Amino acid sequence: MRIRDHGKPVRLLAAASFLLASLALCGAVHAQGKDAPAGGIYTCTDAQGRTLTADRPIAACSDREQRELSPSGLTRRKIEPTYSAREMAEREDRAREAAVQAAKATDERRRERALLVRYPSAASHDRERNQALSQVDAVIQAAQKRIAELADDRKKIDEELEFYKADTSKAPGATRRKFEDNTQSMAVQNRFIAEQEEEKKRVNARFDEERARLKPLWGPAPSTAAAAPR
Repeated sequence: MRIRDHGKPVRLLAAASFLLASLALCGAVHAQGKDAPAGGIYTCTDAQGRTLTADRPIAACSDREQRELSPSGLTRRKIEPTYSAREMAEREDRAREAAVQAAKATDERRRERALLVRYPSAASHDRERNQALSQVDAVIQAAQKRIAELADDRKKIDEELEFYKADTSKAPGATRRKFEDNTQSMAVQNRFIAEQEEEKKRVNARFDEERARLKPLWGPAPSTAAAAPR
């Protein structure tokens, strides 16, 4: 009687599966080794100014930037410092402040360009200053004219009150109201003139500030001196 070994096909199948798995694993390892970059060199300058190199990130330079170099010496990547929470917050604050200052500088340059377009020369700036001051002076002159008219009216009112000089309360109501209205109107005009004088100061201050900013933008004034005869 021939005895058949039923376990032999099972052992052959297991061996074949193991061989296929081994071949697949070897292929994956080979592919990974082919695609992986070669080991780099890490370099940095420590707090004492020394240049350090190693085959892994350098602990002594954890607070400063490091560079990973390829075998050919080229910079493969830069490694940022490792910051504490406090250092990170301070770094962000400095970055925000720098951004604010940069925005201010950009805005300042924009304003300077706009001023230069509006006032390409000192003469154009002086001309507009004079025009602005002339407008304020015209308003002041109108108020002064009104004060002169009120002064004339006051003389007439005083003449009406002459008879009641000892006790103005006995003067007619209409006359007293004209006197009060005249006094209030005079005060209003005087106050208005004082406000316009302050406005002239503000106009001059504005043009003075602009002049200081424009002067370096205009450059040196052309020389007007005539050449001396030979």
